[in-house]
Amino acid sequence: MARNAHPEITRRRILAAAQKLFSEKGYEHTSVQDIVNELGDLSKGAIYHHFPGKEAILEELTYQDWEVGHGLVDELHQRTDLTGLEKIREVVRRSVTDETHLDIQRDVSQFLEDSTTLAHSLENWQTTVADRFLVLIMDGVKDGSITTEYPHEAAILFSLLLNYWVACGPTAADTEPRMRCVATMLAAIGLPVFDEELIDLTVHGFQAINAPSFYPEPRDIASDRNR
Repeated sequence: MARNAHPEITRRRILAAAQKLFSEKGYEHTSVQDIVNELGDLSKGAIYHHFPGKEAILEELTYQDWEVGHGLVDELHQRTDLTGLEKIREVVRRSVTDETHLDIQRDVSQFLEDSTTLAHSLENWQTTVADRFLVLIMDGVKDGSITTEYPHEAAILFSLLLNYWVACGPTAADTEPRMRCVATMLAAIGLPVFDEELIDLTVHGFQAINAPSFYPEPRDIASDRNR
């Protein structure tokens, strides 16, 4: 087989095709062969040359999604026309209205049933993700829009409660009461991020993750990893 002269282009094409199929069919119901068929000019061997399996493709999409979010925080941190509180609201607003981001969150959430994955995610939410929000919380403390006396703790609560307790709730029906509870708790410690409009947007976005799947009857995830 001739050497691929443009491996990064091929990787991007694979990721784009996989993201499209994961969105349309769901991660569980997309096989490597489906991705091959979507691309039309690559073999399974070519896919496996770039990614060891379907789960690795999802991991890369998740990483890219994380990088987009990190870039947004950096961008907002530099702005002087918004308060710290407004910056956090903008991060939430964009996250819960971004269909690509929500699709990836829905695909990833199924792996939280694995104890090792859950432990890794909880650690990430209360460290790396919380630190990202802490930057904007401190912006708000400095400009007076946020009055919390516990900025570090507030950042951890914000990240853990939203990313796990609300976004990964058992059912879509749990989302609104949990979201309102979180909004009340955060406001009580001086981090009043969620007004009614943002609560509604967040509930709607997270319900898309928690709602019963509109995809066909799921296959076994473990067997899918080997496809």
